[in-house]
Amino acid sequence: MYFLNKAQIIGNVTRTPELRQTKAGQPVTTIGVATNRRWKDNGGQVHEEAEFHNIVCWGKLAELATQLLEKGAKVFFEGRLQTRNWEDEGGTKHFRTEIVAQDMIVLSDTSNNSNSNGNSSSNDESPEDEAPPPEEAGEDLPF
Repeated sequence: MYFLNKAQIIGNVTRTPELRQTKAGQPVTTIGVATNRRWKDNGGQVHEEAEFHNIVCWGKLAELATQLLEKGAKVFFEGRLQTRNWEDEGGTKHFRTEIVAQDMIVLSDTSNNSNSNGNSSSNDESPEDEAPPPEEAGEDLPF
């Protein structure tokens, strides 16, 4: 039996992506993306709400995202939802839900890189070739 775990968002990058590597040398980057929605209540008053998303890119997609994106860029991401949990030194349990990106399309050109407008990049690795989540690989994430 299969279930669908798919997320698609279009939003603005909230901070410049930073490329890191796991202990095994796998490239990884995290990206903050903000989306918003606007609606009118029954009284006709307009409301706006922002939502902030954590995006994780692996491999070649991590490298491309770091090269092509900067704060303020409009971007489309498609991937799957994943929730990690950990316990800090004080014993407090933490949870973080992320979108593990499988595809990215840069929708605006906010950088000096003329190749970034409209570029699409897919994670070329098949799911079998995809790096295992850090907890399965026995690694701590570098962020």
